Amino acid sequence: MKFILRFNPTYLRRPLVLCAAAVSLPASAQSSVTLYGNVDEAIVYANNQNGHSNLYLRQGNLYASKFGFKGMEVLSPTLSAIFDLQQGFDPGTGAEQTAGLALNRYAYVGLQDTQAGTVALGRQYTPYYLLVGTLGPVTYLTGATGAHPGDIDGFDTDIRANNSVTYASPSIHGIRGSVQYGFGGVPGSVQRGSLISAALRYDGGPLAIGAAYLRMYNTGNTVGFDPNGSSQFPHSALNNGYLSARVVQQVAAAANYTVGDFVFGLSYSNVVYQPDGNSLFGDAAVFNTYGALVSYRVSTAVDLAAGYSYTRASSANGIDDAARYQQVSLKELYHFSKRTTLYALQAYQHASGKTLGVGGSGDIIDARPIVGDSQNTTPSSTPNQFVAMFGLAIAF
Repeated sequence: MKFILRFNPTYLRRPLVLCAAAVSLPASAQSSVTLYGNVDEAIVYANNQNGHSNLYLRQGNLYASKFGFKGMEVLSPTLSAIFDLQQGFDPGTGAEQTAGLALNRYAYVGLQDTQAGTVALGRQYTPYYLLVGTLGPVTYLTGATGAHPGDIDGFDTDIRANNSVTYASPSIHGIRGSVQYGFGGVPGSVQRGSLISAALRYDGGPLAIGAAYLRMYNTGNTVGFDPNGSSQFPHSALNNGYLSARVVQQVAAAANYTVGDFVFGLSYSNVVYQPDGNSLFGDAAVFNTYGALVSYRVSTAVDLAAGYSYTRASSANGIDDAARYQQVSLKELYHFSKRTTLYALQAYQHASGKTLGVGGSGDIIDARPIVGDSQNTTPSSTPNQFVAMFGLAIAF
């Protein structure tokens, strides 16, 4: 259900007065505001969370539980002013998804031109995610159980850029690109805390293919890497030993090919944690991830998907037996309607080798499995972890 709000511009020019009314009539040709969102909750079973099995409720497994307001005002036949404000929440408790952030998912304003492209300013997703991450496992398998282990490569919606400026081109013969710069806001240093991202994508007939780059600079925090002031950067047992990096660089490519009711996908990512003199580790750490997926539309009501990923860390910082993670993910959906979906998710991950613990170099520990990004704070105490979910998602 969408609500269209019609604004009277004469009231907007009066101080402290705003007039808006919900109507069922078509939106004005000049301006409109839409309320939208999702509510998603599931029963989850994990065979091992820090040494114990667990049965619990978890939100946002198929679609993030959220609500938002987006709007536009037509300024000319080709140009519009746009904005989008979105907040995540936990329907199990009513709490904010991220404490202290009223609009934690994104909040931006911009200008959109059908011929020249779009420029937006604010808290936003990166081109890396929007153009390439959406071709990966999260779109077809969900981030909760389908994201690559610990979302090490940021294919899910974990990374957002504060204080950023983004340009996205229009599609030209199926090709579109985007670039982004996030201001660090650290006095005396333009680079510290900043973020740079760029991506290019082609959509033509059955083929979609994209490549992307993301580089995030630390503000100097040795406790935990906090790119561009974002609390959403994925932290887990996979990368806890490297969060004091001076720079995190991510390069990724993904491709999908559609044949009838089937979608086949391949992806690759390379993530590098580069230290400096203040970091708690000495050598660059590299994670390479290879992924494959298949999705099948059985009928209008039923969707199935499966995926496999292999992640390997580099042998560095005193580690000879580098960490390796193998994950298999499954998804089954039943659509009651366009807005209401019943879903089941299952995933299994096996970890082997060694990695760094939170203490940095010298603190070498066994690699611990982390299914998708739903178990980032609750890895298994054994080399294996299994997670199953059964839930309901409703869009409005």
